[in-house]
Amino acid sequence: MMKGSRFTLWIMVGVVAVTVAGCAQLGMQEKSLYERLGGLPAIQAVVDDFVGNVAADTRINQRFANANIPLLKKHLVDQICEATGGPCKYTGRTMKAAHAGMKITEAEFNALVENLVKTLDKFKVPTREKTELLLGLAAMKNDIVGQ
Repeated sequence: MMKGSRFTLWIMVGVVAVTVAGCAQLGMQEKSLYERLGGLPAIQAVVDDFVGNVAADTRINQRFANANIPLLKKHLVDQICEATGGPCKYTGRTMKAAHAGMKITEAEFNALVENLVKTLDKFKVPTREKTELLLGLAAMKNDIVGQ
């Protein structure tokens, strides 16, 4: 992430926490992140664009040179769909198992995140939803980097 991004991310986390807490206090039913993102068609469109960004990024595209791209896209869609409260079931390996022996660096992980942010911005994903997605990815970082 670029300098200052971490601070901005923590501010966004605070906004999300306050918003969710306020909705809970008011007894409002919160839509799932899956619904707020636009469901399966929106997730598929984001994954398609994101994979295209990664393929064009010389910092990390070599990591995917031998990947089965259709299967990768399916796993990404299923993983995001399930993680955001949708009906899909992710059947791929754990992040730790999938990245074992790859020795992914923090710089490579950050490049991947930058590509995802580029896609989310292109699709004008609102700040709250973008933050929730990025927090989900951040939670997987230790299972990806350095394995």
